[in-house]
Amino acid sequence: MALTPTTSIPLGFTAPAFRLPDAISGEMMSSEKLFGSGPTVVVFMCNHCPFVIHLLTQFVEVAEEYQAKGVNFIAISSNNVATHPQDGFPEMGQLAQDYQMPFPYLYDESQAVARAYDAACTPDFSIFDTKHRCVYRGQFDSSRPGNDHPITGKDLRQALELLLEGREVPAADQVPSIGCNIKWKTP
Repeated sequence: MALTPTTSIPLGFTAPAFRLPDAISGEMMSSEKLFGSGPTVVVFMCNHCPFVIHLLTQFVEVAEEYQAKGVNFIAISSNNVATHPQDGFPEMGQLAQDYQMPFPYLYDESQAVARAYDAACTPDFSIFDTKHRCVYRGQFDSSRPGNDHPITGKDLRQALELLLEGREVPAADQVPSIGCNIKWKTP
């Protein structure tokens, strides 16, 4: 595991389109349909990362709370399953079931979506406004495995509240997420 932060890129980019299979339903899902007309949280995650597992229960709770307010949530796994078989499609479906994820958990086998979003770590969070422009790339909160900070989702919640109130999400207040590096395929 290589400790990796979210890649710092300018905010305001438009969410790249994608079409990926969902490990929960088995259906192909398009970003166009998943983003709909509401704000959207996209998280790159995987099954085995201790940083993901550390906050997954609370993330599911935050998703349930904010989906009721019209926010869409999408999880994507882009890890190389040849080197990390625990992140495979059937295992993703089982994890989604175990945590009762109320959002799609998509598999990016080619890793093209992760590259298009400049994803670097798991978990890697981005929030998009109703026009699909990125307004947030940062951490869920300051909690990490072993640091004894409570898992609250404070940073993500704060950004979502500002967005839902029609206010600007300040770029200066965004702290990068930190987690395991995405397990890239070798060319």
